[in-house]
Amino acid sequence: MSLWRKGWRPVSVLILLLVSWQVLSGVFAIPEWLLPTPAQIGIEAWQSWPDYRSHLFATIRLSIIGLLIGTLIGLGVAVGLHLVPKLKETFYPLLIVSQNIPIIVLAPLLIIWFGFGLLPKLVIIVLVCFFPITIAALDGFRQTSGELLHYMKMAGATKRQIFWKLEWPHALPSIFSGLKIAATYSVMGAVISEWLGAQEGIGVYMTLASSSFQTAKVFVAILLIMGLSLIFFAGIVFLEKRIIRWKASGGGSGHG
Repeated sequence: MSLWRKGWRPVSVLILLLVSWQVLSGVFAIPEWLLPTPAQIGIEAWQSWPDYRSHLFATIRLSIIGLLIGTLIGLGVAVGLHLVPKLKETFYPLLIVSQNIPIIVLAPLLIIWFGFGLLPKLVIIVLVCFFPITIAALDGFRQTSGELLHYMKMAGATKRQIFWKLEWPHALPSIFSGLKIAATYSVMGAVISEWLGAQEGIGVYMTLASSSFQTAKVFVAILLIMGLSLIFFAGIVFLEKRIIRWKASGGGSGHG
């Protein structure tokens, strides 16, 4: 019931926009190739399922693999920079500067260096995923309770014990915030990599549709990308609730 009370307003606005889109397209007789109606997009999505099914699964597979690798690298970099302050002083500014280079600019170079196989696609996804995870984790480590940290040091805890018993649990909420961003970025990165050269994937499906002016299929691809991003985001939220709750009930804490 509370979910309905919170969600009815955005749902109502979305329905109003779709109805307005449908009506105005008919009133102004906008051709389908220029701007299809929501009804035409829905019909296309239903009828074209056999055409884009393999593309959808290819993008899902690529996104998940890239997200997993990006997560491992992002957490590894964050832990390394946190535990070795000199490394952080040396590489953290370079890490920030590296994010000012658009991925779409690097993508052609990656293809030149690594070809059209799986590797350059994974590199693109990893590049867009690891950064928010690294920054979020570092921020979480930094926000560890100073009082608890002082208490553990006074109790004779080792650096390893302090990290696993205090800093890591405290950083989990921040890490999951970074994972939520990275999860949505993984789909975007997969589609961008598919634009630049692939045999299958939503990016390929969208490219083929746009080149033949099948605008309804382009909108279907957009809806698929949005849907995947929301599903990935929801998956991270589910894991967060399970893991954070487990940490809290297991006494890992430190909250408050």
